Amino acid sequence: MDLSSEQSSIQSLVNKMKVEMFSSNCDTHSFISPSAYDTAWLAMIPDPHQPSQPMFKNCLDWVLHNQKDEGSWGDCDAHGMPTIECLPATLACIVALKKWNVGTVCVEKGLGFIEANTEKLLEAMDNHVPRPRWYAIVFPGMVELARTVGVRLIFLPGSSGVVSELFNKRQQILEKEKDADTYQNLPLLSYLEALAASYEIDENDIIKHLSSDGSLFQSPSATASAFMATGNKHCLAYLLSLVERCDGGVPATYPMDGELIKLCLVNQVFRLGLAEHFIEETEKVLAKVYRNYMNQESWAKPSNLVAAQQALFKDSLAFRLLRMHGYALPSDSFCWFLQHEDIRDQIENNQEYFSCAMINVYRATDLMFSGEYDLQEARSFSKKLLEKTVSVGTRDQTHFISSNLRGVIEHELRLPWFARLDHLEHRMWIEEQDSNVLWMGKASSHRLSCHLADELVRLAVQSYEFRQSVYKNELEELKRWSKDWGLSDMGFGREKTTYCYFAIASSCSLPYDSDIRMMVAKSAILITVADDFFDMEGSLIQLKDLTDAVQRWDSKGLSGHSKIIFDALDNLVREIATKYLQQQGRDIINNLQDIWYETFASWFTESTWGKTGRIPSMKEYLETGMTSIATHTIVLPASCFLNPSLPISKLRSQQYESITKLLMLIARLLNDVQSYQKEKDEGKINSVLLYLKENPEADIEDSIAFVREILDEKKKEFLQHVLMDEFSDLPKPCKHLHLSCLKVFQMFFNSTNGYDSNTQMLQDINKAFYIPLEVGNSNPPKPLPLQTGAKKEYLKINSYFNRPSMHYMRRSFATRQISWPASRDGGLGKMFMPPKLRFCFT
Repeated sequence: MDLSSEQSSIQSLVNKMKVEMFSSNCDTHSFISPSAYDTAWLAMIPDPHQPSQPMFKNCLDWVLHNQKDEGSWGDCDAHGMPTIECLPATLACIVALKKWNVGTVCVEKGLGFIEANTEKLLEAMDNHVPRPRWYAIVFPGMVELARTVGVRLIFLPGSSGVVSELFNKRQQILEKEKDADTYQNLPLLSYLEALAASYEIDENDIIKHLSSDGSLFQSPSATASAFMATGNKHCLAYLLSLVERCDGGVPATYPMDGELIKLCLVNQVFRLGLAEHFIEETEKVLAKVYRNYMNQESWAKPSNLVAAQQALFKDSLAFRLLRMHGYALPSDSFCWFLQHEDIRDQIENNQEYFSCAMINVYRATDLMFSGEYDLQEARSFSKKLLEKTVSVGTRDQTHFISSNLRGVIEHELRLPWFARLDHLEHRMWIEEQDSNVLWMGKASSHRLSCHLADELVRLAVQSYEFRQSVYKNELEELKRWSKDWGLSDMGFGREKTTYCYFAIASSCSLPYDSDIRMMVAKSAILITVADDFFDMEGSLIQLKDLTDAVQRWDSKGLSGHSKIIFDALDNLVREIATKYLQQQGRDIINNLQDIWYETFASWFTESTWGKTGRIPSMKEYLETGMTSIATHTIVLPASCFLNPSLPISKLRSQQYESITKLLMLIARLLNDVQSYQKEKDEGKINSVLLYLKENPEADIEDSIAFVREILDEKKKEFLQHVLMDEFSDLPKPCKHLHLSCLKVFQMFFNSTNGYDSNTQMLQDINKAFYIPLEVGNSNPPKPLPLQTGAKKEYLKINSYFNRPSMHYMRRSFATRQISWPASRDGGLGKMFMPPKLRFCFT
């Protein structure tokens, strides 16, 4: 790959995206994909003055011109594949076209899509997962509506059972919720357009529930139905305003918070790994959002379920993005829901609807500081709800999430934020099929517009592949360096050249240039080799000689492994000092040598304890262990390159900055929790084992819990130093390097000692450097010969079900009788509305 031309291509696309996404004249509503379902409902409204014509012809034109190639209408996932939401959307669009007797070809293509894809799409809702409430209301409603305009629907055999079950589920929902005094879910009136003909609705009840803007729960489809039922002038005003604003395709919710849409864009940029390209633009958005939040006098309680969901989604997203960028937004900006029991009850009873909001709440609490008890409560609440959401089944069997969303939730719950490496997180989101989903709507997810989502993914793919190319080249160079200096063939200990480079490359974005990545990786390799030499190979005499040599910085008298380690160290220190002298005109070689000597001295102290059997106090152990973990040896020299105006002597003033000392302590304790058994077997000591010795009544679980409690508190304190300016005057890049280092240690020592394993990291390493991205739209596969065989199999099945003996099938269930005429070209037959329905069956 020509890296310079690839960089140029990336920059060209970045410039284009900046204009499309962040220019002042952009309409934020255009960033959200129009809802084919809601647009179709507006297209159905007849003109009061000319009932044979549609009132909103531009909506009908949108339906005519926005059918997908395969025949569907509605949103696709981030990889361009249809979702279950396409089925009711396609039926609604077919109905709109049939109503005005236009688009015959589009109707036929749409019916072909329904016939060919219903079974496949409904397989996502297998028998082990409850049917989604909204789908059980909307899909049967659209099936019935299609019948009323003479549409012949053909369902393949595999989908008939699920379709029947959805009708059953709808009946249960209608019977259960019709006379409910309080709404535990989105009110049935918000699905007015899809309710069964047997469900009697009072016109006054509709008008009573209209919002001040004339809408029915901010739903264009429900409001369109309300207007056709009542002729209410406020509904009409809402619809006219909507169409004027959107000019064709309308969103699933209107109005939408423009600030929320911009926050979603910023979030998308960050999680796809594109933050480095839009620094100035995203900062402007966040600064404006922060000003608006701080100008609010209070955090108002939302007036209804729809408002509560959007407010909680927005407020928790804003909190996380703003806090991550150093803005001191108070926690009650999104924890307000904890103080309102009715809203908490609504959330608990609407897990499906609030799932995206709860993910945002849980993510926001990743950035918790010491003493923020409301954030701890919000974390416990959201975690409990998310765990319940992904469990199989619920008490009333009405909650459902897609398998993709389930995977996202499980990832959030399984892997702590501190243990995630940015490069791999970016890959996960690029490959995630639902990465274009923003938040849940009434009958579909709000998604980024197809064009914008495609462009962002295309840019993310190019950027990721570019990084992979850079990283592969640097790793090969690092392997040569390690081999040339004899570090990869020491004959003892751990050979971790690839692990060390993987850690720095995957935890930091590209703005950390090649020199810094290589400096950090080389330092980590040397630390690993030297630490192993002190732990398992060298005698006390050899270790003292090496430590003394590092103190005077002279290899005289050294031989064998000691000489190899010192020579490689000397080469690295001189390389770093020379580059810094050339760039900044200052000599830092003595400072570098002093830092390395402190580290070697701490290793020698620990080796002396181990070989002589001396047991230090906890205080003495931690003072030495914080140095021997060697995080400062890595981050301080690199920080000088990240901010050249910062002298290394300042970094070491008063025995290191608080943020550096916190990093040293946390890294040591993370290592101790996962390494205590190995060190016990080797006759060594660490904080977990020391606690046991100092507290004879405790067991190993008590000791681990004690250390984890310290870790939890120190990580909160550390995060506050990283994110808030008043706690540290280190420049942001240096603080973020400290954070990256901590995340590496958390990743390696999260649940096991992954650093000591020779296999545990291999899959992640391959994903980071070698395995191509798996994105549906980036390189569409060529048709495979198997498709021909699949087509033949389909024709064989179709022929079977067209046999004369299959022409008329009858099946009764519950209070309904389903009739299935055999052939598609036969007469429509008698049309039954609830409680009797007729299905056409191939």
